[in-house]
Amino acid sequence: MSYIIWKNINSNTFPGLIISELPQISKPSMRIQETTIDGVDGSLIEELGYETYDKTIKIGLYGNYEIDKIINYFNGEGSIVFSNEPDKYYIAKIVQKIDYEKLLRFKTATIVFRVQPYKYKYQESTQVFTNPSTNITVMNNGLIESKPLIKLTGSGTIEFKIDNVAIFSYVFPTNETEVMIDSQKQDAYLGTVLKNRNMTGEFPVLKSGKNIITWTGTLTKIEVLANSRWLWGVLND
Repeated sequence: MSYIIWKNINSNTFPGLIISELPQISKPSMRIQETTIDGVDGSLIEELGYETYDKTIKIGLYGNYEIDKIINYFNGEGSIVFSNEPDKYYIAKIVQKIDYEKLLRFKTATIVFRVQPYKYKYQESTQVFTNPSTNITVMNNGLIESKPLIKLTGSGTIEFKIDNVAIFSYVFPTNETEVMIDSQKQDAYLGTVLKNRNMTGEFPVLKSGKNIITWTGTLTKIEVLANSRWLWGVLND
């Protein structure tokens, strides 16, 4: 039976709700800027990144259902898993009006999710390294570069490298031993306090597959959520 997991709630938990049709697995379009120059054959095409796009499901009602709870379920924004891709999730928002009158009269409706271009590994585990020596191997299970969330526990000044390329340095303030390096948000922070002024360099990205992380300085623990991601393809662990 088809299902979705929307904002961490499985549609199967709602009596009388059916997911009657799931969206196809597709790849987002690339935004481009095309420039034509007199005297030059063809055109210059600049890639500007991938577009958001829509994924549509069809729902139905049967038997004893609680319409108010179902209406409340289909709103807002968050993560969504489709049962034809159970190992992936998307970041989505419901932006189109839902015809609930049709749902009540004919027991069917269409729900459109506007999704961000990348999909991520569902329930991905954080890779934890306690008392690491001088290097660790981190896996990005996706097929393209990912933007990880890295928690460092240590002291002093850390010089951080991936595959022997210097990425960033971080200076732990006195009496602080932890920091989050968030490549998606492009921020370093501890709790709600930004620590970007203590960091120089770039936020790390992980290539598909194995990444060798090395450093100088004192680290007693490294925790990495790879945020493995795809534009297209299936998970191959």
